[in-house]
Amino acid sequence: MNKRTLAISGAAVAALGAAAILLPNANANPDETSGAKTFSSPVAVKLARSLAADLGDNGAGWYYDNANRQLVMNVMDEDSAEGVRAKGAVAKVVSNSMEDLKAATKTLSSDASVPGTAWSIDPVTNKVQVTADRTVTGAKWAMLTKATDQMEGTVSVKRSQGEFKKFDGEEAAQPGDNGGAGAGDAGDAAGAGDAAGDAGAAGSAGDAGAGAAGGADDAGAGGVAGGEQGAGGAGGAGGAGDAGGAGDAGGGDAAAGGLDGGDAIFGGGARCSLGFNVSVDGAPGFLTAGHCGNASQTWTSDEAGAQQVGTVQDSQFPASDFALVMYDDATTQASSTVDLQDGSTQEIGRAVEASVGLKVQRSGSTTGVTDGTVTGLNATVNYGNGDIVNGLIQTDVCAEPGDSGGAMFAEDAAVGLTSGGSGDCTQGGETFFQPVTGALEATGAVIGAGDGGAGGGDAAGGAGDAAGGAGDAAGGAGDAAGGAGDAAGGAGDASAVGGGGDQGAGGAGDASGPGDPGAAAGAGDTGSDAGQGLN
Repeated sequence: MNKRTLAISGAAVAALGAAAILLPNANANPDETSGAKTFSSPVAVKLARSLAADLGDNGAGWYYDNANRQLVMNVMDEDSAEGVRAKGAVAKVVSNSMEDLKAATKTLSSDASVPGTAWSIDPVTNKVQVTADRTVTGAKWAMLTKATDQMEGTVSVKRSQGEFKKFDGEEAAQPGDNGGAGAGDAGDAAGAGDAAGDAGAAGSAGDAGAGAAGGADDAGAGGVAGGEQGAGGAGGAGGAGDAGGAGDAGGGDAAAGGLDGGDAIFGGGARCSLGFNVSVDGAPGFLTAGHCGNASQTWTSDEAGAQQVGTVQDSQFPASDFALVMYDDATTQASSTVDLQDGSTQEIGRAVEASVGLKVQRSGSTTGVTDGTVTGLNATVNYGNGDIVNGLIQTDVCAEPGDSGGAMFAEDAAVGLTSGGSGDCTQGGETFFQPVTGALEATGAVIGAGDGGAGGGDAAGGAGDAAGGAGDAAGGAGDAAGGAGDAAGGAGDASAVGGGGDQGAGGAGDASGPGDPGAAAGAGDTGSDAGQGLN
């Protein structure tokens, strides 16, 4: 090979090398993420709200990219994009403004209100996502497509193999019968008949010493302490056992100890699920679905109707879908916990607004605990017969009849109440939830027992007496029931309400005690994954 050939070869290699460097840049997505930072979900939410306020009309929604742990902000122009990138978020220049998307939802409401349809704003696609279930055919399909065809580029339509319906069930259907996804091995604990007799499988928080110690007194102490999730709140044990039809968990204990989120409740021939325990002016109650509240004025913890636990005080459906039920026994110690259907509970200390991309779990009396992601906000669902519900949270979490009213939560934060959807926990589908923050604001309720005022900050921050002392509440039930230690003295109570100050709409700040709601432990340090200040 002569020198000229070598020179040509060398030049060719250099050119190829330059092309290898330039081509990726030439094909780079204008919304490149190379300089984007990674955030925990809580920090991303906090930053997103700050950026959205700064962007104003130049912002078009946002979502959390779980896979890459990045915040994606939709913006209308490159100038706005630069400001977003400077804060470490991914900027996505889109064509549809938030005003455009909201206008599209109004058009759908007026021109395409077809039973069996649902729609929500999807920031990932920057469109309004319309879903039509299997009943939308013929004239109904023609009506829907006529309206959506005129909004091409702003609205997209997909079909669902299921049928949109409310997820209340018949009393005859026993919890766990369907064995839905997520119930899995916990199906028995969720309330299957053969396991309901065991305190650990009763479906109410676990087999904690409280349940074994007789229920009522222990549940009172444990429900207050809250820091020990298996203590007492389990207790009520009577209640969840009843979800599976077992009455041997203690007849009066259900009322004395309250139930947990996700436990079965019965009324008017229907079976639903409890959402979250709350308090109103210090009185104990719980939230569930409004269509459940409309079905019966009174609710029991057993199918036979022998153990009445509460009376409906407020029920809203179909404008919204929530109901407030007050415990008939004003001394009920209703722990702020959700039944994980495996003998344990998740403490709930606050309520947060949903955000697209948020990872959530749902607990219900039919399918146990399932999980998924928030996929849309401000959803409208037309269940038929004039039942059109607005302002819901759309998810890919599965649910089935009997799960209505059940708790949707993200770690220690209450997020939603199960409304309805399509599909099941075998084939999957969409499920819609009433935002908890809206229900709390409308009813004046707060998450937790409501008696955790003083010392809330210390307890929510993990005060030793609340967290460690709760063990005493579980093991030494007698002392706990008598209000022993700091757990029953207030710190534990506040632990049950956690960083309630972050609750926002429900006014949980008053329940948690901290003067500055934003500083509530578990929420104030939104940069902490452990604190999970999702709001």
